[in-house]
Amino acid sequence: MYNNIQIREKVFCISVNDRKKHLFENLWPLPDGVAYNSYVIADEKTALFDTVETGSDFDFVSRVESVLKGRALDYLVINHMEPDHSGEIRDVLRRYPDVKLVGNGKTAKILEGYLGTLENFQEVKDGETLSLGHHVIRFVFTPWVHWPETMMSYDTTDGILFSGDAFGSFGTLNGGLFDDEICFDKYYESEMRRYYSNIVGKYSNMVQKAFAKLAGADIRIIAPLHGPVWRENPGRVIGLYDRWSRYEAEDAVAVMYASMYGNTEQVADYIARGLAERGIRDIRVYDVSKTHVSYLINEVWRCRGIVLGSCAYNTYMHPNMEHLTTELSHYGVKNRLLGLFGSYSWNGGGVRNLKGFAENCGWTLVADPADILGVPDAQKLKACDAIAEQMALSLKHHD
Repeated sequence: MYNNIQIREKVFCISVNDRKKHLFENLWPLPDGVAYNSYVIADEKTALFDTVETGSDFDFVSRVESVLKGRALDYLVINHMEPDHSGEIRDVLRRYPDVKLVGNGKTAKILEGYLGTLENFQEVKDGETLSLGHHVIRFVFTPWVHWPETMMSYDTTDGILFSGDAFGSFGTLNGGLFDDEICFDKYYESEMRRYYSNIVGKYSNMVQKAFAKLAGADIRIIAPLHGPVWRENPGRVIGLYDRWSRYEAEDAVAVMYASMYGNTEQVADYIARGLAERGIRDIRVYDVSKTHVSYLINEVWRCRGIVLGSCAYNTYMHPNMEHLTTELSHYGVKNRLLGLFGSYSWNGGGVRNLKGFAENCGWTLVADPADILGVPDAQKLKACDAIAEQMALSLKHHD
């Protein structure tokens, strides 16, 4: 029995839960797996929108067949060529050799790299439409959200936006497909933000450009390639993406530290306590050697205040803090308040190199860094009081 779910009268979702994969893109942790969605419109002409990752479904093509009920497949629309969405194209071609593959010029180049030259490729332009009969699809190019060929397909008839990776989420769909069938606040919002920050966040400026191109469209349903389908309140997920892509954040503080023998950790806890005493309630403290960088990036997207601390390690910062700051530099997060601290035993280096990160990232340094020699004591921790004080004041006075 195939669990294909009807979205509208002629529109269906084929969703696959992948609970076996441990790392998304062999990089980002998937403790709760991931879902792959593809979609079928069965109109006068039939169209499949994207596929799923090879091996994630026992027989993806049979599920397509179950929707089409013996009809031919006229079009396979490729919104995104990443293999977790293009993995079943070869099998679809075996079953439907006459199907037309629809994509843009950049799609064609990547597709050729994967499958060779295909005679049945139909190139479309930005804004061009494709009539399936009752349903008319308009193609909206959204490059770098998050690959160069990425596009969206907008069903002008039912107001459905087949959005590709945009508006997606980590995590499987545990029974509920639609936003009105799940407890979004309890689980999906955090995993959606982690997905956004890890996968799409580097291209936040391109997300804003995509919003501009979609302005005025009557979007009644958002159908992404991962995670829930938004039919009740698509404006909610649009609002989240708009907020995240503008680097807006909560008045919260994440304290992230790297410590070898506990001195830097003591300073992290001292600063966290100082923040609490000054009225900050949402405070998280992370050991970067124990928390995967995926979750740290997610917290940087969530929190307006970031406090980073590192012990010295071979006259530099700790390698795990170096990894985090390198990733953050790569993502180009903006509009954050920053505090810096660390400790050393003989020559320093942790705070000195954190200051280099601060100069490059453009965040607002709220106070002078605290660089502590040896074991922290009351006198040495005075600089940390200033970090907590100024961070709290900056958060409270933020417009």
